[in-house]
Amino acid sequence: MSTPKDTTVQAAGCVLWRRSPTTGEPELCLVHRPKYDDWSWPKGKLKRGEEALAGALREVAEETGCRAVPGVELSTLRYPANGRPKQVRYWAAEAVSCAFSPTDEVDRVLWLAPAAARDRLTQSQDRPLVDELLAVLRLPRTAG
Repeated sequence: MSTPKDTTVQAAGCVLWRRSPTTGEPELCLVHRPKYDDWSWPKGKLKRGEEALAGALREVAEETGCRAVPGVELSTLRYPANGRPKQVRYWAAEAVSCAFSPTDEVDRVLWLAPAAARDRLTQSQDRPLVDELLAVLRLPRTAG
């Protein structure tokens, strides 16, 4: 069954964070997708009938090996992808435990300070989510 080209692809993900084991400052998790050679937030398409938050947490687990506790919902991003509109709902989520294993979909993860994460993100539309997360955590915004 094909999907009409004007049907919006529904996806969800998280701005995954943890406290640095050394400094206690927040670190944000980015995933590297070899298919696109990009750095992004962990995210993916929702399965049929799947709730967005459940899908976001499933994608985090699949792509990063992390179990996460969801926080507040952040902005929803809308952009074209492969000739179709795509909508990605995001949540702030704190990593509780992680055991990353590389896959064909995600071969690397990085835990970075907020400013470094913003600089490393490939897509400019992903960058404002850094400051949204910092606002939720009640931390000062980073330069950039």
